[in-house]
Amino acid sequence: MTPPLKGVKVLEIGNFLAAPFCTMQLADLGADVIKIERPGVGDIVRSTGPFIDGESSPYLLINRNKRSLSLDMSVPEGKEVFRRLAKETDIIVENLSPGAMARLGFTYENLSADNPGLIYVAASGWGEEGPYANYPGLDMIVQAMSGLMSITGEEGRPPVKVGVPISDLVCALYGALGAVSAYHVRSLTGKGQFVDVNLFESGVSLAVWEAGKYFATGEVPKKLGAIHQASAPYQAVEAIDGFFCLGAPSAPTWRSLCAVFGLEELIDDPDYVDNPHRFKNREALIARIEAVTKTQPAGYWIDALQEAGVPSGAIRTYDEVFNDEHLRVRGFFPKAPHAKLGETTQIGSPMHLADTPVEIRVAGPLLGEHTREIMSSVGYSEGEIEAMIDTSVISAV
Repeated sequence: MTPPLKGVKVLEIGNFLAAPFCTMQLADLGADVIKIERPGVGDIVRSTGPFIDGESSPYLLINRNKRSLSLDMSVPEGKEVFRRLAKETDIIVENLSPGAMARLGFTYENLSADNPGLIYVAASGWGEEGPYANYPGLDMIVQAMSGLMSITGEEGRPPVKVGVPISDLVCALYGALGAVSAYHVRSLTGKGQFVDVNLFESGVSLAVWEAGKYFATGEVPKKLGAIHQASAPYQAVEAIDGFFCLGAPSAPTWRSLCAVFGLEELIDDPDYVDNPHRFKNREALIARIEAVTKTQPAGYWIDALQEAGVPSGAIRTYDEVFNDEHLRVRGFFPKAPHAKLGETTQIGSPMHLADTPVEIRVAGPLLGEHTREIMSSVGYSEGEIEAMIDTSVISAV
């Protein structure tokens, strides 16, 4: 079975997360992704631990299924290598600061003049234009500016960010979606296009419940901790041995929850007659529920609720997640070979295409691991390659 993007050629000029996570999605779907990295340095993630025998463990995950070309794009010889590659590329993805590629002499306009079908995805902190365009952009700064930190955590407590770099990751997913959408358009028109995605708008785009509230009522959303924005009971509650999560936003699950907890008298109580009333009176409602849940361990209630069809689950640590039986059965932590380390464990792809499945072929490459083969593929002789290695235009292993 052939992966859906088999034959698609991608160039990545990226650091950290937005561009690399974007191209990881394309690579998983079968695209041939060439990752361009600075000689002697590479993607900054290479120097970010923890390390396995000197290799960055996060790098192995984020940059799987890619080939590494170690190239100095600041010198004329390096620029020429990039031009040759760009002429034969379907998609370029970069997350340099706006204008950085132009300062190197590469813009979408001049690259597409040589390759009219080129799709160019630029991932930045704030977008290619606008008052914030030249601000430096990091995930936590964007989480603060986008409103995400204003609703994360508990009221009266210091600000906290979402536990993962959510703005970076969502921006990357929008970039991948934009790239495949533009690729489809090109199949109809023959013409490529520029795709502008950024962390800021990606973070703001997640505020669907918060925007619904503000646009309807003018009310400013606040921190709710583990409480849902609009439904009740739908939050973490306390058992005798700690907290667990439950959710009963629909009428059937509400009735079933009441039956499990022996609180059938609440079903017809006017204070809890529907979800808006339950949400309005949630403090009293949760007090009634926790008076029951605190009498047994969390596992007891989770089993009982799931048996009754009420969504519920444990609050797990990542060691528990990474050893989860359900994920093991679904093959979500596959092994992928690495040139130095042998077999490495990867996080699987959530995309399960029945006829054209994603493939996790190799772990993130060594710096310059594929330099020679990539240079040969665009017409450089063995002598020319060695000469450029000698002058540090490229590096290879």
